[in-house]
Amino acid sequence: MRKFFLSAAVILGLAATSASATDAPLIGVVNFASCITDSKAGKKEQENMENMRKHMSSLIEDSEKELKEIAAKLEDPEYLDSLSPKAEEDLKAKGQALEEDLARYQNQFYQVLQQTNYQIVQKMSGAIAKAAEKVAKQRKLDYVMNKEACFYIRSDLDVTTLVISEMDTSFELDAKTKKLSENEENSASEPVLDKAG
Repeated sequence: MRKFFLSAAVILGLAATSASATDAPLIGVVNFASCITDSKAGKKEQENMENMRKHMSSLIEDSEKELKEIAAKLEDPEYLDSLSPKAEEDLKAKGQALEEDLARYQNQFYQVLQQTNYQIVQKMSGAIAKAAEKVAKQRKLDYVMNKEACFYIRSDLDVTTLVISEMDTSFELDAKTKKLSENEENSASEPVLDKAG
């Protein structure tokens, strides 16, 4: 009888251990930074930001160039002698206005970059969360966390490449849907143009 109780206790103990092991949540991780740098959506957002940065930089560079030209003229005594007092006054006023514009452009430049960066992070967070949810369902994960929050993670629980793949699929699908809707709009407007002709 005593052997039976011991055996029963051991079996119950093993069952409890296996039950608690299966009840433990399965957590996957995703590298947030890699999702932005390596996904098609992230690359597109980075490209857009770089184009905006170049455009704003060119505005600043043009203003700086024009300001240098005005400063050089104002430092040239011969050039100043060739100007009327009114023209010299106008040149100084133009230089001052350019300095103010330049300061404003530089201030706006940093504000716009910060705001754009924040918007990209928000947009990408949504895309990563959506892709991570699909991957979690496929892999039967209970959670998908940002890798930065973990000190250690098993390599087989890193689902970054799967999330990026899912993001790329969604990006391509959205691009096709947008192209189709644009084509439909164009084809819908063609008969109207024919009638008008």
